[in-house]
Amino acid sequence: MTTSTIDPTARKVPPLGGMNLTVLRIELMRMLRNRRTIIFTLVLPAALMLSFGGQAGWDDPVGSGNVGAYILLSMALYGAALTAAAGGSMVALERALGWSRQLRLTPLHPVAYIMMKTFVALVMGALAIGAVNLIGILQGKAEMPEHIWIAGAALGLVCTLTFAALGVFVGYVVPGENAMQILGPGLALLSFLGGLFIPLSQYAHAVRLIAYWTPMYGVAEVVRSPLTHELPWYAVVNAVGWFALFVAGAAWRMSKDTARV
Repeated sequence: MTTSTIDPTARKVPPLGGMNLTVLRIELMRMLRNRRTIIFTLVLPAALMLSFGGQAGWDDPVGSGNVGAYILLSMALYGAALTAAAGGSMVALERALGWSRQLRLTPLHPVAYIMMKTFVALVMGALAIGAVNLIGILQGKAEMPEHIWIAGAALGLVCTLTFAALGVFVGYVVPGENAMQILGPGLALLSFLGGLFIPLSQYAHAVRLIAYWTPMYGVAEVVRSPLTHELPWYAVVNAVGWFALFVAGAAWRMSKDTARV
């Protein structure tokens, strides 16, 4: 009787580390079935846009548009950031349920897993941006050229990568459902400090000095720059620096987590 042995090195690695359309579709459907996600993605940003609408000074000029356009870009960024962070933080719940451990026993590469989370976060962020822009169009109060409208939406989507990375990082640090309980209020506070809800010119000098160091300040300036035509160099450094920091933190925690198997 002869026995055959299987050479482990002969095992083929799946293309793209195991990332495929089927898994992406499952991830997206799982997010869209979550009522809390729908509230964060569509209802909350649109409600904020409606609540700010029609106030005094809405038609005052700002750059190539008006205050309404300035607020629209800000609310779209907030909604996308909150949604992307929520999508990234789902790794905390998956770790608590043991799902991430099961995935590590499959050929799915950890990098492919994070890439899928990032893609899902971008899709959900795009829905949030679309919801706010739709409300802005229906209101008819936001005024800016079409190319600026498109550029602001595109930059907002790119900047959501920062908060998707933040969500993944927090998801690997904080256990279970506590991740979003920290991210929700935390992002709201960062938005106030970063000048997303209230212009920094209305803050005291000491508060402004703190705001320049917060994660929301840089991305907010980047997203609104096509409208305002102003983009300080330190805002770009802020945006790039926080993105790199959150990605590094997420990669570090992911490597620590995967090393346990």
